[in-house]
Amino acid sequence: VQLQASGGGLVQAGGSLRLSCAASRRTGSKYTMGWFRQAPGKAREFVATITWSGSATYYADSVKGRFTISRDNAENTVALQMNSLKPEDTAVYYCAAAVYGAAINSEVDASYPNRYDYWGQGTQVTVSS
Repeated sequence: VQLQASGGGLVQAGGSLRLSCAASRRTGSKYTMGWFRQAPGKAREFVATITWSGSATYYADSVKGRFTISRDNAENTVALQMNSLKPEDTAVYYCAAAVYGAAINSEVDASYPNRYDYWGQGTQVTVSS
């Protein structure tokens, strides 16, 4: 599976961006998709995750109420709608797919990068104050 993230850019604080991640092909299994981010000099940080059916979503506390994750399985895409952006949201955003292993069924489980098997190349989001 190859993942291609897009939609990043420069936006003022309080603005919005919509990130998209396209998967190259379906794996034949029902996989969970997630978004992580990494700011300069910091570790990769969990942002949001959505299960295959979309019935469960998990968010980092720092983005709850501002970000929304969604997916379109027919198009093999997952999106991250980011509203009320803050300068501290500035980072490279990565999409990831959890294909193998046990199902992700909690926010704690979703937050571990090593639960994901495939990663996109990242898209830069910069929020100016």
